Formats: sequence, structure tokens, C-alpha cells
Amino acid sequence: MASNNAGDGPGGGKSTVQSDAAETPMQKAGGGLLETLRTIIYAVLIALVVRTVAYEPFNIPSGSMIPTLLVGDYLFVSKFSYGYSRYSLPFGLPLFKGRAMETPPTRGDVAVFKLPTDNSTDYIKRVIGLPGDRLQVTKGHLHINGKPVQKQRIEDFSLRSPLGGIRKVAQYLETLPNGASYRVIEADTDFGSMDNTREYTVPKGHYFVMGDNRDNSLDSRALNHVGFVPIANFVGRAQFLFFSTDGSARIWEVWKWPFSVRYGRLFNGID
Repeated sequence: MASNNAGDGPGGGKSTVQSDAAETPMQKAGGGLLETLRTIIYAVLIALVVRTVAYEPFNIPSGSMIPTLLVGDYLFVSKFSYGYSRYSLPFGLPLFKGRAMETPPTRGDVAVFKLPTDNSTDYIKRVIGLPGDRLQVTKGHLHINGKPVQKQRIEDFSLRSPLGGIRKVAQYLETLPNGASYRVIEADTDFGSMDNTREYTVPKGHYFVMGDNRDNSLDSRALNHVGFVPIANFVGRAQFLFFSTDGSARIWEVWKWPFSVRYGRLFNGID
């Protein structure tokens, strides 16, 4: 016969099962706080993994890559494009040397890298020269390995000054030897120090980078500041824009936010 008791002890004595007491409000609050903290920790860990191995967001604070990238653009950089180095890790932790799963940058890539002279500042430029290449700029015209790069004059670019004024500047379609094409602008004459350079020979394991705003870019032409970029310093390849603002709305001017967004640039790929 089945017993209504949970169980019989030795000698026929009855044993009982203790039920859990109801949680107090303090216990419920403590449990909710722990669950919230656990969720936050998981979210942070997932974000760190994604940022380290997949995509990292960057914003554009200067005009050195105009017309390709504008001040106020926000973009994602693929961390896996070139493999991984210490600079793929948060804070550039020196956990290993060199580059794991390395895939060399391609001529024409728009890439983010750590500035070689301090290894802490992020720069974004276009990869122009590969290891062993010889490069020179003469009267604003780029030459690679002794041959002039194809450069076609196209419509003027409307360049906005810091004070809000607009002026038309010369714009060109430049095509590299591998067929990569992109737009560059030249806001000044062809007789500046950056328009007439010595011939550079890119060392093994390094790359030569330039900004698309040729008269307003501190890049590999400035050997004492940027110079040749080691492969280990590359963070990743710029992939696409996810947001862009023209800066006309201050942070507290919520009512102006919708009018400051450059909607036509959202989710555009970067070439």
C-alpha cells in the first residue's frame, strides 16, 4: 500500500521533507542584482571578443582622407582582414610577437594602423606602396617603381572649411597598378613639400601609406612622423560606414540631431 508520508525512518518512525521558505524582499533584490551583474559581464566579454577578433568601431576626426572619408564619419574596421597582432588586442597587450594568420594588405586598401612613432595613436590611410616598392611624388603626381600612376581629372570637390565656407578644389580619379581606383583631392598647388618628394624605397615587412587629401595629409611622406608602417602595426581594414554626422548639432541640441546626419553615407562600403 502506498504511504502518504514522504518516507519511513528506521523503526517505523516518520521522517519529513523541509520545504523551501519563501524568499524575503532583500533576497529577491540581491538575486536580481547578481543576475544583472552577470548579464553585464557577459555582454562586456562578448563585446571584447567581437572587438578583438571581428570588428572595431572608429570615428574620423580629421580631413586627411577626404573625399573618401569625411570628418564625423563612423566606421567599422575588420580585425581579421590582415590577421592578428598585439594591436588587435585591447590596450595593445604584448602577449605575442609578429602577426598570427597573416594576410598582407593589398595596394589600395583603406587601413587603420598604430602610428609607428608612438604605437598608441590610431591613423587611417590608404595603402599605396608594398615591400620593395619605390615611390615618389613629382609635381603632385604619384610614381610607383618609376612609372606614373594613372590620374584622371574629374569634377571639382566641394570642400567645407572649419568655418563653414565652401570652395571648389581639384579632384582626380587615381588608379593603382593593380586596378584599384579611388578619388583624391588637391586643394593647393603642385609645388608644396608633399607634392615633390625624394624617392622612397619601402623596406621588407613595411608599407607606404598616403591620405586621399594629398595636400593635407601627414602620411608616409613624412618619415620623421609616420614613415613606413610595419605589418605588425596594422589594426584592420576599413569596411563600411555605420553613421555620419556633419557636426552641425551639438550634443545637447537634440532637436537638430536628425538634420545633422548624412543619411546618404550610412552603411556605405569603403573603397
